[in-house]
Order: sequence, then C-alpha cells, then structure tokens
Amino acid sequence: MVANYNAPTRAKRAGAVRDKRNVLSLFTGAGGLDLGLEAAGFKTCLCVENDADALATLLLNRPKWRIADPNDAIDFAKSPVAALRRAGLKPSDITLLAGGPPCQPFSKAGQWAPNGRRRMRDPRAYRTIRAYLRIVEAVRPLVLLFENVPGFAFDGTSNGFDALAHGLHRINERQGTKYVAQLIKLNAADYGVPQLRERVFVIAHKGGRTLTMPAPTHRADGGPNKRHVTAWDAIGDLRECTPSLKPQGRWANLLPSIPEGKNYLWHTPGQGGRPLFGWRTKYWSFLLKLAKNQPAWTISASPGPAIGPFHWSNRLLSVRELCRLQTFPDDYKITGTRRVAQRQIGNAVPAALSELIGIEIRRQLLREQTRTRPSLVPSRRRITPRRAPTREVARKFLHLQGNHQAHPGTGKGPGRFAISAIR
Repeated sequence: MVANYNAPTRAKRAGAVRDKRNVLSLFTGAGGLDLGLEAAGFKTCLCVENDADALATLLLNRPKWRIADPNDAIDFAKSPVAALRRAGLKPSDITLLAGGPPCQPFSKAGQWAPNGRRRMRDPRAYRTIRAYLRIVEAVRPLVLLFENVPGFAFDGTSNGFDALAHGLHRINERQGTKYVAQLIKLNAADYGVPQLRERVFVIAHKGGRTLTMPAPTHRADGGPNKRHVTAWDAIGDLRECTPSLKPQGRWANLLPSIPEGKNYLWHTPGQGGRPLFGWRTKYWSFLLKLAKNQPAWTISASPGPAIGPFHWSNRLLSVRELCRLQTFPDDYKITGTRRVAQRQIGNAVPAALSELIGIEIRRQLLREQTRTRPSLVPSRRRITPRRAPTREVARKFLHLQGNHQAHPGTGKGPGRFAISAIR
C-alpha cells in the first residue's frame, strides 16, 4: 500500500468542496487525462492510483490533488463511499468520473504476448471493469469518461465495451439512472495533437444526454491552417544531446540507414534499402523514426531497445520531448529514470485531447457556455528543415541480405485471435 500523501484535515472533512465540475480520477497515472480536464475547467478532487512512480509525479506537480486511501481502484471499489468520506467528499460532490484502466489486455502489443488475445478473460480486464462499475453505482456521477485503446471495442463477442455497456444497463435497472454507453473513437492527430494516437472514449450521462464530437480540425492533406501538427512543431526548439539518449542493443547502428518517418520495412525487398528483413515480419515500431513534417508515431510505454519512435537524429527521445508529444504543459515534471518516465508518459492520454473532450462535456452535457478550442495544442513553426540524410548500412548487417519470406498474412501467423464470450 502506498502512503496517503495528502489526507485531508478534520477541518477539510467538515466542509467538503462543492463544485459543479469536480472530478473523481481513477487509474490516474501521471495525470494526462486530468491535466486536459483541468485545462478545460474541471477540478480533480481525488485521485485513485497505486503506482509509486506515478504518485510521486502527481505529488511533485499537483500537491493539492488528494490521493485516495485505499489508492488501488480494486480496493477503492469495495467501499467507495467510505473512501470518499475519508477524503472529505460525498458522492454528490462528484460531477465527472474519469479514468483509463490498464490497456494491456486490449492492446496490439498484448496480442503478441504468449498469453495474449485473452481480452475479457484476462483478470486485469474484468477486475478493473468490474471495479469501475461498482464505483459508478456507488457514486452515480453526472458524467462518466472512460478511456482505452481501440482494441477495447474490438468487434467480437468478448470486448470490453460490451461488458461496460451491459454493466451500465444493469445499474440503470437497479438505480433508475439513464446511463447509455457512447463509444467515440478518435485519432489525436486529427485534433491538433502532434502524435498519431488512436484511442476510444466511452462517455455516458446520468440523464441520458449524448455528446457529438466536433469534426476533425486537422488533416494529413489539409492546407497550411488545417494540416496535422508535426513533430517538428512540437519539439523542433529542443536540443537534447545527453549520452543517455544514445540507442543501445544489437540494432542501434542500423538506425542511421533508415530515412525519417520510416521503419525496418525500408530494408525489405523493393522499398529502397537493402533486403535485410522479410515484409511485415517485425513489429511496426521496430527501428521506427520520426519525420519532421509529420506527427509523431504513437509513444510506447515500455519499448525495447530497438522499438521507436526514435528521433530523426538517430537517438532516443528525451523525457521533455515525450511530454511535448503528449501535449503535457512544459512545467510538468515526470519523476524517475528515463525508462520509468517513458512508462508514465506512454500510458497517459494526450492532455490536449482530453482537454477537447472536457470542453465538449461542459458544452453539451453540462450545458455551459465555454470556448471550443483546446489551449494545449502546440503552435505551428513557420519553417520545417529538410530531412536528415541517411548513412550506408553498417558492414556488420550486410550478411542479412537475401531472399526473406514475408509474413504469411493476417490470421496466419503465430497465435491466431481466439475470442470467447465471458459472462
């Protein structure tokens, strides 16, 4: 159990803060979702998070955000009203219940794991969704906001969205609420985030109101004022050259031979490089590099030494660059080693995207008058430098040249998808 760093005093318990935009934050992590909601005008009044590194980050940056005791969502769900009371809050004080539980059971990377493709059969999935639903029923907030990877709503008989929607229906039957699970799939780059990052959000209103997301404001083929915000726009002013950012491992010296915006596929037959690998026989993010004139590829939470995205200067991205690509405020600090920091950042929601959703929740579900554009979207830079030149393939890799067999195709590789219904 992680210590409750900032339990409220007796005086605070006696007079709980009443605000029509209070947030109860579950699975808070490093705070990306909450930072965006904060920018949209919400107030995080209680965080439920059990990771010591993430808690240290929250304490450093937002010491006034209260940490729940117990701070694990599974334990919190056993008696959420009592846990709220210890924080000086009542269920009626909570307007928005927000959170993104661990996504490994539904992520693409999780499907490659030896025990992958379990989805709702994975204890991490059903335990967290069950806990989330228990908290919903106990607190009955005005609005729910649930975030996860696209695989959470995978078409099949065992996806997380169906389990969540069914659980809300049962709560409605018991409590007389009108929660209707509304599924929204977004690519963060289409709304000004300098990162191609697809996520799904489930939104539900206690009275049955629905939300319509505005049309995308940015496009890959848009004009000067509509194009995607690029990696250069976000991090072009940063000069990070510390030795700790030098790539390590077997493939580090192959990275300089790959052009900006490309990955290992450059070195497959007919793609411009040398035939070192078979087509689609590696992770997409293997030796993946940023391009200055495009949004960043999705930031991973736990990459291996050869997994990108890497900087166009053939190095790892710094913690500050990772934060910029996730649209965290510049004064927000991530605690821990670089590896620990990347795990926190990669698991987070881009703050500008959650700000946009928070704005729309205020406008459409709370019926408030507010601005429509997020403040955390980076500004564009006037000039984008040319692509960095590539180098010849290092001699140590030339023995890999040859006729390599391509991946046999979807569903024909190791470990085909096996989706089962869970009741």
